[in-house]
Amino acid sequence: MNVRDNLRRELKGSGHNMTTSRVLVCQKLADTGPVTMRELVESLGKEVDRATVYRIISLFEELGIVRRIPIGWKHKLELSDKFIHHHHHAHCLTCRNIITLPEDSQLELAVERTASSHHFKVTDHHIELHGYCSECQKKLS
Repeated sequence: MNVRDNLRRELKGSGHNMTTSRVLVCQKLADTGPVTMRELVESLGKEVDRATVYRIISLFEELGIVRRIPIGWKHKLELSDKFIHHHHHAHCLTCRNIITLPEDSQLELAVERTASSHHFKVTDHHIELHGYCSECQKKLS
């Protein structure tokens, strides 16, 4: 199922309409990966005005379509696991790049084992690594 079909299902299931602006925002997030709100607004240009983008993101967060990736006191936005394959992130403290880490079955198993040992049932999780990318490590040496 593609992004547009997933969006239609999520919106319809929650009683919301599929609009051109909502499709454009969702598709832009699918095409770009993690972005700041500013980057998202700028990338949409005149297609969707700033206030509409903010309203759409607010709705998408409420519906679990979009999630925030914390970066210090700021954040980036990306589509949730409903739309893209489950993954984690590594965030470089110097250049602020976010590296998408593919799902790792051993890590997922460790999360489940850890939760289970504390009699906790996991319904969702996100792992964020903070450190230095290979390029910034070279500069620090």
